[in-house]
Amino acid sequence: MRAITVTDDHRMTLVEVDEPTAAAGEVLVDVVAAGVNRADLAQVAGHYPPPAGASEVPGLEVSGYRRDTGEPVVALLAGGGYADVVAVPTAQLLPVPHGVDLVDAAGVIEVAATVVSNLVLEGGMRIGTADDDAEEAQTVLIHGATGGVGTFATQFAAAAGARVLAVAGSAEGAERLRGLGAAAAWDRHAVDLVRAVGDEGGADIVLDVLGGDALDDNVRMLREFGRVVVIGTMRGSSGSLDLGALMAKRARIIGTTVRSRSVADKGRILEAVQRLAWPLLESGRIAVPIHARMPLADAARGHAILRDGGHYGKVVLEVAPPR
Repeated sequence: MRAITVTDDHRMTLVEVDEPTAAAGEVLVDVVAAGVNRADLAQVAGHYPPPAGASEVPGLEVSGYRRDTGEPVVALLAGGGYADVVAVPTAQLLPVPHGVDLVDAAGVIEVAATVVSNLVLEGGMRIGTADDDAEEAQTVLIHGATGGVGTFATQFAAAAGARVLAVAGSAEGAERLRGLGAAAAWDRHAVDLVRAVGDEGGADIVLDVLGGDALDDNVRMLREFGRVVVIGTMRGSSGSLDLGALMAKRARIIGTTVRSRSVADKGRILEAVQRLAWPLLESGRIAVPIHARMPLADAARGHAILRDGGHYGKVVLEVAPPR
């Protein structure tokens, strides 16, 4: 089969390799498309090696067909997605949401698992509707909101009844985020973000893909009992923190990843994804924007799009035509 491998000098190349073998509890999936994620860029650069026992091939999510049943599925992976065939624990498979194109579905499961696990399971975001007024709506601040995770998080949080504050890298991106349900959205280059969020009353939950020097500002933007959920380190892996401010707000900082979790824990997350996110996708209340589709052989070009920034939604690699 074909697969993307990473050379010693951190380049991607398409080669012929042996198909994987399904272990106990796994099935083979014939891949139609693979989603591109920032974790893939970090792996190729040598900064994010796959967990022990996982494939060295990049790629954390695919769509395709179960070889045993022919069912169209999406799969959450620890690695191996940039290939014709993957071996996947059955707990890490979900049926393709009804009405979602099979190629585009390759960009759904990683963002859905990231958003549901971090906003709901870790961050404690309540699930209701925008019409519920039994208690005040929670306010969720989303950094990097025009990317794959951010566009999904903006729509999902708004559909859950939260008041969404979103941060983009341009005025055009901010306008698009308002169209996805953000109550307020800003171009980070044109605003004092701490002041702007403060004028909106602060945030109960901050979903942070930045890390680094954003940490202190994130705490300053929290309401009392707020939570910062760190899921990325685009601005570095360390930052300063005013512990007095954290303590005064009785706030929490939560750091998580999905990739290295156990199969059972990923299965728990995907149960929540199917229950909370799949109905929204199937009804059309949430859609994952696709910035670009391109052949598997052009994976390097897909990585360049994410590295350069300014994209809106997901990049998807086309591996094989849908049946």
